[in-house]
Amino acid sequence: MKKVITYGTYDLITPGHIQHLKECKEMGDYLIVGLSTDRFNAIKHKTAYLSYEERKIVLEAIKYVDEVIPEKNWNQKPNDIKKYDISILAMGSDWENDERFEKLKQYCEVRFTKRPFIWSSTKFRKKVDEYVKEKY
Repeated sequence: MKKVITYGTYDLITPGHIQHLKECKEMGDYLIVGLSTDRFNAIKHKTAYLSYEERKIVLEAIKYVDEVIPEKNWNQKPNDIKKYDISILAMGSDWENDERFEKLKQYCEVRFTKRPFIWSSTKFRKKVDEYVKEKY
């Protein structure tokens, strides 16, 4: 069985997230998503509208996702690759050429999905923030 792993915060799921997860699943037989915990997001200076538990529920409902595990720090990826017998680490193309992922090529194949630039989580979050400010 070919296992694939990807990582992210996955807050406010967009069609871009779904496309990424679909492409990841198509690379193998079993897709694991390393979901950034609330504590790890704080370390990354990143906020989420939904808690880890809520984001996990959403991800588990997506048909391409077979398993969700907590991503607690930047350095856990090599251990996850070994522990879960991962064949492919897949990330969005915005991570391409990042040395953190280049180093992981010694543990498994590293691939990048096409980034559908029409859907930006950052832009989506800004629109939500603007909407909330107008309404409340």
